[in-house]
Amino acid sequence: MFLISTIVHYVVALYKLFKKFMMGSFNSAPKINNVDSQDDSLEIPKGLNTTELLKHVKHLRGIHQPQLLSRYFIKPSLTSDVTDGLRSLKLNTVAKDYSVASTLPNHIRVLQWNILSQTLGQNNDGFVRCPEEALTWENRKFLIVQEILQYNPDIICLQEVDHFKFLQTILGTQNYEGIFFPKPDSPCLYIEENNGPDGCAIFFRRDKFELKNFDTRILEVWRVQSNQVAIVVNLVVKSTGKEFCVCTTHLKARHGSLLSKLRNEQGRDLLHFVKQFSGEKPVLICGDFNAEPTEPVYATVLSGKQLQLASAYADIKAERDECNNDSAEKHKANTDSSDDAQTQSVEEEETDAEHVELCDDKVMKSIQCEPPYTTWKIREDGEECHTIDYVFYTPEQFKVRNCLEFPRDDEVGKNRTPSFQYPSDHFSLVCDFELLDKQ
Repeated sequence: MFLISTIVHYVVALYKLFKKFMMGSFNSAPKINNVDSQDDSLEIPKGLNTTELLKHVKHLRGIHQPQLLSRYFIKPSLTSDVTDGLRSLKLNTVAKDYSVASTLPNHIRVLQWNILSQTLGQNNDGFVRCPEEALTWENRKFLIVQEILQYNPDIICLQEVDHFKFLQTILGTQNYEGIFFPKPDSPCLYIEENNGPDGCAIFFRRDKFELKNFDTRILEVWRVQSNQVAIVVNLVVKSTGKEFCVCTTHLKARHGSLLSKLRNEQGRDLLHFVKQFSGEKPVLICGDFNAEPTEPVYATVLSGKQLQLASAYADIKAERDECNNDSAEKHKANTDSSDDAQTQSVEEEETDAEHVELCDDKVMKSIQCEPPYTTWKIREDGEECHTIDYVFYTPEQFKVRNCLEFPRDDEVGKNRTPSFQYPSDHFSLVCDFELLDKQ
């Protein structure tokens, strides 16, 4: 009996440790359950349109502050190929004037962005090359608003949101409605000056869409709840009656083969959750997956029979004549730009290499055409420059029309992000879609 009791006690202890690991916190400190109240004094003049609001927030931030990083869209244009007499579609980087969103009812602009939790970014993430003042909420909050509103998105998917009321107030003046779902054990709650838990949020234009219903989920790994969450909404285009679903999520962070497996299980659970909710409707899944394209979860998403998704950035870049099979070399050139650049562990690289060998042609092509990075930062343990954020979509029912390019090395600056010119360590992803008639 003593042996059985000991074994049971050991198994229970292991289970509790595993669950603690899944929930993301080994912190023995008590939770500090603050509420989202740090922006309660915010006042925005009524009746401002988007242009006027952008001018207003620039003024509030300070007219002498460094300007937000300029970025450009990829725009399709027909050019003649004199060598074979054929006209081929080529995608070129064009001026920012082309970033104006289409007003057609079935044209939908989506912005995906990990905006960086204020509590974690300022107190926990160790951005050693970022000036302390650049990490303050007073500096960051209006840059976040500028980055979002300058692209005039129809749908906004955000992660690491710990100032939801601020965004709700600001974006509400521009006719956006928002839904927020916090992490169950947010690491923010263990930091004294927190503004409540961080989580995911979706905003959408009330004048363009009707919210039919929505659901939230704490993602599971081997039937155990983790600390990562997802939101999915069912939207109806008011002028046409067409329906589609949008999901946002933020998967488990950190390196290592075990973490890669956990993310893959979270991805499986996410796909099942979205499929159950969406049925046969077209789907957009946006998020910070914390996984490079060579990780198993990327292939799990693209190869899943339930939803049959594709990656927006990979697909539109695959149409460029510049897109070739040396994306990995471009990625390596960026990550090796500093002697301090952080690399994957040997074990993780071996796991990813074995996985890539098993990928089908569709997944391999998508891997090769993903952008070289979506996040670029310098922490205490080195430089990180890699692709971990994605916009996945149903290619049979959506067409990708355009995507926002990422800034070049010289535009980002030697201290990388966050900075006075960019408020997050992740760059926003902006995609223009056309909702097709096939439904």
